[in-house]
Amino acid sequence: MPWQTFPHEADIGVRGSGASLAEAFAGAATALTAAICDPATVAPREAVAVDCEAPDLELLLVDWLNALIFEMATRHLLFSRFELDIEGYRLHATAWGEALEPARHQPAAEAKGVSFCELKVAQQADGQWLAQAVVDV
Repeated sequence: MPWQTFPHEADIGVRGSGASLAEAFAGAATALTAAICDPATVAPREAVAVDCEAPDLELLLVDWLNALIFEMATRHLLFSRFELDIEGYRLHATAWGEALEPARHQPAAEAKGVSFCELKVAQQADGQWLAQAVVDV
C-alpha cells in the first residue's frame, strides 16, 4: 500500500492511499511508523489487536492512529505490518511489530498524538482512497 510523510510546521503529516479504505488506513499507519523510523527495520514479530469506533471516517482515522501511538508508548513497540477490516465506522485491526531497539531502529521522533489539522479521508475521482492526518512529534 502506498504511503508517505509530508512536512507540517513542527509536526509531520502522514498519508496512505489504496484501492480500499482499509489499504489507505494501513498506509497511513505505515507512514506513522516512518515518522519515527524506517519501517523496513521493524520485524513483524508480535501481533496486537486494535478496535476502534467513531461517528465518521475522519475521526475513525484519528482514533486508529492514536490507538497505535498508545500501543507504541505503553508496550514500547514499533509496527510494520497492518491488517484491517473496516465496516461502516468500526475498525478491527491487527498490527504486527517488535520491541523498540534504539540502536537498531534509530528513532528520529516520538509520536505524541494525532491532530485534526489537514485531516482527510476520501475516495478520489480515480476510485483510490486517501487517508491523511498530522501527527504531533
